Amino acid sequence: MPSPLDNALDDGRHRGEGVIVVQTLADRIFAIVRERIIAGAIPPDRPIRQDALAAELGVSKIPLREAMARLEQEGLLHGVANRGYMIGALSVEQAEDIYGLRLKIEPMAAASAALVADDEDRAKLVAAFEALDQAATSDLARVAICNRQFHMAMVRPVRRPLTIQLVRQLAVLAERYVVAHLQPAGRDARAHLEHREQLDAFMARDAERLQGLLDAHIRSTLIDLKGGFAPVV
Repeated sequence: MPSPLDNALDDGRHRGEGVIVVQTLADRIFAIVRERIIAGAIPPDRPIRQDALAAELGVSKIPLREAMARLEQEGLLHGVANRGYMIGALSVEQAEDIYGLRLKIEPMAAASAALVADDEDRAKLVAAFEALDQAATSDLARVAICNRQFHMAMVRPVRRPLTIQLVRQLAVLAERYVVAHLQPAGRDARAHLEHREQLDAFMARDAERLQGLLDAHIRSTLIDLKGGFAPVV
């Protein structure tokens, strides 16, 4: 039976492109732990037992610490003095922060990118859409990663490093919320249709339509998420 390390997901690298990717042990641990965080398999607001995790994965603490530090840089973990690393709970406040910032940056960036994208950029977007379409809804962590890759493929052609970096950071932080958003029945079908419309607008270089579609897509996701949090009494 393959170990968790053998099944580690790749990070933003497209499969089937004929490219050999060499991953370090820390890379593979990073992918495993990130997938578990996205899937909600690690309880929030509790210290992560690094000794137990290292033993489960059959690795030493050195590559594990490297992976945990990278996850902290991504904003998926936070360090607590004398307690190690913990994952913050999902919250309406963080959802508003993440999706509010996405609304300010991503629709306009994607609209600009659609106007300047070359044939390679457009092919990568189609490939990202197909990967997202093929991702099994039973594996929502994988769906969330493919979702991020699709959204990033709409932005990268803008070729503005700071914009791309900011959108990527927000997309990484949004992955846990994507999983939470897609859990209710029917939302995956709606998301598929919305992504299809976004792809069509991008390929048609219809920047105005794409900007409107992305704005509505991000905004409706935030509304759904806010409705899923119990009111504070």
